[in-house]
Amino acid sequence: MDYDLKITGGTIIDGTGAPRREGDVGIKNGRVVALGEAPGRASQEIEARDQVVAPGFVDIHTHYDAQILWDRMLSISPWHGVTSVVMGNCGFGVAPTRAAHRELIMQTLEKVEGMSIAALKAGLGEEWPFETFPEYLAAIKNVGSAINVGVLLGHTPLRTYVMGEDAVERPATDAEIDEMREILRQGLRAGAIGFATSKAGTHVGYQGKPVPSRAAEIEEIYRLADVLGEEGRGVVQATAGRQLTFEQFAEINRRTGRTVTWTALLAGLALAGGNHEDQLAETDRLVAEGYDVVPQVTPRPLNFEYQFKEPFVFEPMSTFKGVAAADFEGKKQIYADPEFQQGFAVKMREGVRPSFRDAFSKTVIAEHGRDPALAERLLFEVAAERGLEPAALALQLSLESELETRFRMPVANHDEDLVQGLLENKNTVIGLSDAGAHASQLCDACLPTFMLRRWVREKGVLELEEAVRMLTSRPADVFGIEGRGRLAEGVAADVVVFDPDTVSDGPLRRVHDLPAGADRLVSDATGVEAVVVNGTLIRRGGEDVAAADGALPGTVLKGAA
Repeated sequence: MDYDLKITGGTIIDGTGAPRREGDVGIKNGRVVALGEAPGRASQEIEARDQVVAPGFVDIHTHYDAQILWDRMLSISPWHGVTSVVMGNCGFGVAPTRAAHRELIMQTLEKVEGMSIAALKAGLGEEWPFETFPEYLAAIKNVGSAINVGVLLGHTPLRTYVMGEDAVERPATDAEIDEMREILRQGLRAGAIGFATSKAGTHVGYQGKPVPSRAAEIEEIYRLADVLGEEGRGVVQATAGRQLTFEQFAEINRRTGRTVTWTALLAGLALAGGNHEDQLAETDRLVAEGYDVVPQVTPRPLNFEYQFKEPFVFEPMSTFKGVAAADFEGKKQIYADPEFQQGFAVKMREGVRPSFRDAFSKTVIAEHGRDPALAERLLFEVAAERGLEPAALALQLSLESELETRFRMPVANHDEDLVQGLLENKNTVIGLSDAGAHASQLCDACLPTFMLRRWVREKGVLELEEAVRMLTSRPADVFGIEGRGRLAEGVAADVVVFDPDTVSDGPLRRVHDLPAGADRLVSDATGVEAVVVNGTLIRRGGEDVAAADGALPGTVLKGAA
């Protein structure tokens, strides 16, 4: 046979932004060998008439670090056409980790990434198959994956590995920084796609303490990032916060010559100083001056579904410092205190930034088992009917249900007129799906199909060729992922075939399919006809066709020099 797989009669959009064209794609030995015209026979053929044939989508901001060890299919990303992901973002991850620190790492992931600790313990098991970062990459290769994965080496596990529990308490010594630098160097040489860190105020870890990277002085971050410059490879991913904003991003890029991409530029949310318009203007200024600093944006509204047993959206507030450190019973005692209820109410009414107050005013009671009639009602409306402060009512409903009541709040990015400016700016990159994290609170792994539905087909803001470029070659280029994100002869055959007239993200639904029966939100895809990874068909007609317990085609992506 001339080809292992041939996709015929489709509309080829190659990921570069070039105009679409009709033609065939021939694939042999995992690579594209013919594009446009593919004469000859194939072992397997996909008829793609009236379908778009594009590079597989590249998702640069996920948190599948633990999930990959129990879910080889990395669901749900491939459902939505994603063929390559980057994990280890925000400085979080599971490697390197000493056996003595496993509980600390899992508790950190539970707090900052909304991961079920029961699922983590059941999924990772008693004996993790790695300790060092190179051993972790080897474990991923040994397990196998349906799609390609790139792994950032995270500041939080790195710091914990070297400093233990002191990692959350104090700056590192010169000797400790030197040790971290050497571990990072070895990680890059083993295949880390870069280094990730965070100074975000929302990143509160176990016992209510800031995550380890937040305890680091900026000089430590500079010296760690310098390793990438010395090695001449990798990207720096940073989650913005106090002491880690534009000035520091520019300095890291100046010192290392490596791309700095930061999370996240969101409409209606003030991170890295100023509102989103100020941040966009500062980005444009830095780029004009020659700095390679790239903010990540998302086309989706950031809706957070939360419970007060893990009140992630409120934990950065001083009012919640005691809550973050308390266990389940301790949280209930704090919430039941009338003085706390009143203080929380006053804080939300008078003591938070206007954008956060506005988001809170749009809070919906998503689920309240004691009174199902409250589902999908605005918290403020119910509070007005009962003559209560909205914040106090939220706590009272939670106490009635043993903290099981769920609320949904649009944290940012819900004004599409503002989001449009972020998407149209040439200096941003699509990111922040957070796939694998906050599984019971949100589901943005469907970001690609949402973007194609909402911003291309329904709103007509983006041309299809440009939207595909933003989901493929642009993120691949920012992260230095060579040979991905484009359709061209000789490149790895990562391909998605979709119907532009029907491609869509489905409504969120809650399932209990994580280890230990833990729940998560998922979204089904519509109109994604086929997904190919390294020349192997893994999904067809919305169903997996690669066996989860068989050989899988995904590979570990390495940082480019």
